[in-house]
Amino acid sequence: MRVAVAFDCFYPLSTGGGERQYRLFAETFVSEGAEVDYLTRRQWTGPAPVLDGVDVVAVSGPSELYDATGGRTLLPAVRFAAGLFRHLVRTRGRYDALVVSALPVLNVFAARLALLGTRTRICADFLEVWRPEQWVEYSGPVVGRVASVLQGLAARVSPLVSCHSQMNARRLVAAGARRPPVVSPGLIHQVPDQDPGLEQVQPPTVVYVGRHIPDKRVEVLPAAVAWARDRIPGLRAVVLGEGQTTPEVAAEVARLGLEAVVELPGFVPQERLDALLRDAAVLVNPSRREGYGLVVVEACATGTPVVLVDGPDNASVELVEPGVNGFVARGVEPEVLGAAIVAAVEGGTGLRASTRSWFEQVAGERTVQVAATALLDRLREPGRAPGR
Repeated sequence: MRVAVAFDCFYPLSTGGGERQYRLFAETFVSEGAEVDYLTRRQWTGPAPVLDGVDVVAVSGPSELYDATGGRTLLPAVRFAAGLFRHLVRTRGRYDALVVSALPVLNVFAARLALLGTRTRICADFLEVWRPEQWVEYSGPVVGRVASVLQGLAARVSPLVSCHSQMNARRLVAAGARRPPVVSPGLIHQVPDQDPGLEQVQPPTVVYVGRHIPDKRVEVLPAAVAWARDRIPGLRAVVLGEGQTTPEVAAEVARLGLEAVVELPGFVPQERLDALLRDAAVLVNPSRREGYGLVVVEACATGTPVVLVDGPDNASVELVEPGVNGFVARGVEPEVLGAAIVAAVEGGTGLRASTRSWFEQVAGERTVQVAATALLDRLREPGRAPGR
């Protein structure tokens, strides 16, 4: 069986949950005996990246995906969809199955049109499914409404759809998906071999990991940390990443006089990221929107509990069992988010032990490998080829 995975980013040349997910999908398909092409945009100079058993193929040239506000722009999406269409037309008959990311949604229409009438089985994978109001807020009243309509149409024209949370599964069904979505049981990669070390490192540290964009609401963290420090005087924070709202975060740190308490190192090497997650007292993510929340399970793997914020578009809260592996705050007000941080830090060794135990219980059945294998099984099902 020859399978193609189509996404316009490739890990580690760009980082993020989606990039890691699709690379792991490709590697798992290979381990299951498939031949795999990874179709992406060129993010490298010279030869394509080498990945065991996977041919990394550039179907479009280099381009900057995001604008100054951290939002995806239209032209790179059009270029990648056009390149994907051309490649699939040239290689009609090459692939038995295609897993195409619905981010951006134009990819789905390019793939369906290029492979119409072939026996290639197609699955549109939705990292996120947005409400119409989200699209309007993100892209404006005209482009946002068009994007919302296209998202629903992509769900309806796709022979098979998949996603990674029950929230997004419900939205795909509501959008008119032909068949029940394949909902992955989780995206946990692997259980770390090393002892996570469940004793809380002193002084206790709050860690944030991710981009600084409006939806992440990183700028609320300094005030929440300041509130929590009234109860835990030695509390510190490391806010990783950078982006559009980094100046707002830095301004809040200065306004509250927390320059010696809150560190803003930007993006850091993987080794330091791993160490910070392991040694943190709590991982805090105040994001209003998450399609899954891979960093949540990465933190839990080390015994580090998490604090998230409830919201209609935050699927990552599905990963938290309050009091077991963290807490879900009702809002981002300093006293509300700060109280959740205090509860996680004061949970100490007991909460760290139950967090690690939660991870060990789910790690055998909610891995990215299980998700990829389940998807491959659906693509192998006998019967009329979904691509026809």
